[in-house]
Amino acid sequence: MSKNHSITNYENLANAIILQAVKDYRTALKCLDRNPSNRSAQSDKAEVERFFRSQWYSALTSVDGEMLIRSLQEEVGA
Repeated sequence: MSKNHSITNYENLANAIILQAVKDYRTALKCLDRNPSNRSAQSDKAEVERFFRSQWYSALTSVDGEMLIRSLQEEVGA
């Protein structure tokens, strides 16, 4: 396997992980908009926020996690 192919695979995996977190965060925010006391959605939201603020997230992307959180909250109207 070439070095470029390995980098592409890593980037694809990193992007997939982040996109799934974004989807999960949107889902949690929308659920909390309808039912603010939903404990499962509260937990999911907190878990994804921890991920966006983690060293692991920073290793996957150069996109600022705090900026992403704010952007998603604005998008969903949270």
